[in-house]
Amino acid sequence: MRVAVMGAGSWGTTVACLASRNCSTTLWARRNDIAEEVSKAHTNERYLPGFALPHSLSASADLEEVVRDADVLVIAVPSHGFRETLLSLRSYVRPWIPIVSLTKGLEEGSLLRMTEIVAEVLPGHPAGVLTGPNLAKEIMSGQAAASVIGMEDLVVAEALQGVFAGELYRVYTNHDVIGCEVGGALKNVIAIASGIAEAISVGDNTRSMVMTRGLAELTHLGVAMGAEPATLSGLAGMGDLLATCMSPHSRNRHVGEQLGRGRKIEEVIADMNMVAEGVKTAASVVDLAGRHGIEMPIAEEMYAVLYQGRAAADAYRGLQQRKAGHERDSG
Repeated sequence: MRVAVMGAGSWGTTVACLASRNCSTTLWARRNDIAEEVSKAHTNERYLPGFALPHSLSASADLEEVVRDADVLVIAVPSHGFRETLLSLRSYVRPWIPIVSLTKGLEEGSLLRMTEIVAEVLPGHPAGVLTGPNLAKEIMSGQAAASVIGMEDLVVAEALQGVFAGELYRVYTNHDVIGCEVGGALKNVIAIASGIAEAISVGDNTRSMVMTRGLAELTHLGVAMGAEPATLSGLAGMGDLLATCMSPHSRNRHVGEQLGRGRKIEEVIADMNMVAEGVKTAASVVDLAGRHGIEMPIAEEMYAVLYQGRAAADAYRGLQQRKAGHERDSG
């Protein structure tokens, strides 16, 4: 089986490394210098500094070369470039091959999930998502982790398990694609709130409250969109939420920490060489919540901090002022 991974960021490169141990794998990099480094030096110092990559992993900046013979296509680009990437490669991709998204976000404007974009641009291809509590550097260090392949066709999902799974990397299957994608996208917004909490030293009780009520928020919205509650209490929901909120390696938590220290969002983004999806997702989540009539106070406060100039500390005071209802309700 031949696997093509589109996107040489930290997570795309990590998944390509996992796949290369099981299948012939080629990584597509937008920049030719990164592709040459991966193929010849077996490193990717820009996105995974200090890690050696498998010699079996090859890379190229030639889109057609990477895509044309692939049996599995893995998309590891940010949400804002997802559609453009599919459009640029669709004349090269073979019919009917599965397409797996690694992107944890929503398309701005349309509010579509990544598999919905696949259905629009490349109809007829089985579309799924690989998601879960997966911090790239920990996996590259050889620490145990688990993911979920969310795909409606479980026969295809089970075939893909063998592409990515390894001795210390367990891959489960799940038919609930909506839940898998919603959990992965929405947890990034809550992670920004967790980062702010860390920076302003509100205490472990408050951080625990934010993560727990954040899980309630993403579950309420996910179910309204068609997800199953059990998915959002599993690896794709709670598992990913905990890792992203707690880990110092989390990009979105990093954004929150910087905001909590008084920096402007424009400054924070300018200093990062990787995308924190939660920044864009916050606006999409507030829009979706309005469409579905769901109260999401944490997401709303993060939107106010990111887009309306609200001070990070004021966001927490705003959350405390809300009246508490039944715990099973949102808000």
